[in-house]
Amino acid sequence: MVTAGRAPDEGEVGLLVAAAREGDRSAFGALYQRYARMVHGILLGRVPVGDVEDLVQDVFVRAMRQVHTLRDVNCFGGWLATVARNRANDYHRRSVELVEFTEDAPNQAPEKRKSSGAGDDGAAILGMIRRLPEAYRETLILRLVEGMTGPEIAERTGLTAGSVRVNLHRGMRMLREKLGTKYE
Repeated sequence: MVTAGRAPDEGEVGLLVAAAREGDRSAFGALYQRYARMVHGILLGRVPVGDVEDLVQDVFVRAMRQVHTLRDVNCFGGWLATVARNRANDYHRRSVELVEFTEDAPNQAPEKRKSSGAGDDGAAILGMIRRLPEAYRETLILRLVEGMTGPEIAERTGLTAGSVRVNLHRGMRMLREKLGTKYE
């Protein structure tokens, strides 16, 4: 079905999904290999970085349990992207942070972190991307962080190639504007 060393094409993805629906765990493993970067990128734009890896696994466990509900096996990428987005939303609903306020709480200022090098620049840029509108944030992270091409993003998320191009173009323009104000 799928030969080692190359990614399955779109037709093979349908076959893998159909096999996974029948309980074939190796087929689901091949789907994991193909879509893990996409799920990672979607979650990276929505949840704290330290929780992304665990949530990626959680998304795939949920997907494995629910793949039988997928109506069209050729829509797996878009469906999985929706599962990832919903899991990120669930994460935020369940993780309400409790903060204890004292009488002098309004006067307390958060401590500023001191920059320790290039890693902080990467974190700062990721933070800027995470503040962009969702459509731009997601496609930029998939492109810049996960290293996916525009056609890969389109195919795996279910977006059209044109939408991905527009989102990347506008997102990069917005990111450049934000970077220009910070690094001028």
